[in-house]
Amino acid sequence: MSASSSPRVALVTGGTRGIGRAIVRRLVLDGFDVVFSGSSERSTERAAADFRREGIPAAGFAADARKEADQRELVRFVEREKGRLDVLVNNAGIGEFERVDRLDPARFRDVLETNLFGPYYAMHFAAPLMKRGGGGFVVNIASLASINAFAGGAAYNASKFGLLGLSDAAMLDLRHDGIRVAVVMPGTVRTEFDHVHGNRDPSWMLTPDDVAEAVADLVRFPERALPSRIELRPTRPPRK
Repeated sequence: MSASSSPRVALVTGGTRGIGRAIVRRLVLDGFDVVFSGSSERSTERAAADFRREGIPAAGFAADARKEADQRELVRFVEREKGRLDVLVNNAGIGEFERVDRLDPARFRDVLETNLFGPYYAMHFAAPLMKRGGGGFVVNIASLASINAFAGGAAYNASKFGLLGLSDAAMLDLRHDGIRVAVVMPGTVRTEFDHVHGNRDPSWMLTPDDVAEAVADLVRFPERALPSRIELRPTRPPRK
């Protein structure tokens, strides 16, 4: 990343709740000037108000991850308001868990467009801005579902397997431009997806803060080093 006396700028997609919100908080506390996106004006404004009450200065911008034009405008907003981009965290994602023979095609498309097309759009538009600034770091939030299929995971597995492939290819494409690309693959995280695991005691699960810690660790690595994949698991999941 280019040297500068001004704070480094980070963009976090899906920063209004759960893992994304934890990443925004952590990067602000680490000294980043953070912009986050939400899928709607309402959710973005509500999250921005929450951050202000917490003393977390972060700028919000509503941008649907599924829409190419929205992601283009999101990056343009960062360039216009901040002048640079050092870190992009692609966190926006949704889940749909249903057998492949019962899965509605429209929902399958939504998951792929959010979880896979969204990160592609963001990287596509952010990379030139990062290059002009001398480099940067892209962190894509995937899942252990990127390498482990499960029943009912047709949409989610497809999106996360694809995101892992996209991340690895982008890493090879961009590394000589000074842009490092890494993927974080958490196991079960205590978020709005908890319903997938029924009524189990959630105390064994990872927390959003655990994922935020992994992101913070990644972007602190010396520029010569590229930890391109992190698999993050609960230490003591229930015995099967």
